[in-house]
Amino acid sequence: MKLFWRLILMILGGIFLALGIVGIFFPVLPTTPFLLLSASCFLRSSKTAYRKLMTNKVLGKYIFHYRITKAVPLTSKIAALSLLWLGILFSVYIVPLLWVKILLLVIAACVTLHIASLKTMTKEDQLLFEKEYQSFLENDCIVPQSKE
Repeated sequence: MKLFWRLILMILGGIFLALGIVGIFFPVLPTTPFLLLSASCFLRSSKTAYRKLMTNKVLGKYIFHYRITKAVPLTSKIAALSLLWLGILFSVYIVPLLWVKILLLVIAACVTLHIASLKTMTKEDQLLFEKEYQSFLENDCIVPQSKE
């Protein structure tokens, strides 16, 4: 039975990872929750998959940083909002139905409010993050406690 649940968690981790990666390019799809879910599934099912994810130069740092600081870098916020609005405005331009245009704009406004409401990473967060991430990697990717 334990093997069955490990397999289920591995599959879910892969699905969540794929959705998180897609979310990088489509800002309407949330990236962070899917990456956090993926890391959680891998942690419980395969230490190897978890280590691979957490040592990834881009995704590992992103997941680790969010767990520690609960903050998003300003550059990430700007990039996400820029891509969101470019995609939405392009969609509004090509979609002929007025109700769909309105729906797209409402969704974009809600996502914008959500992203804007996230804590922005400070310089202190950056310094804390770099030190703790290096320690995390050196200690075989042992899960850190979040700072709240």
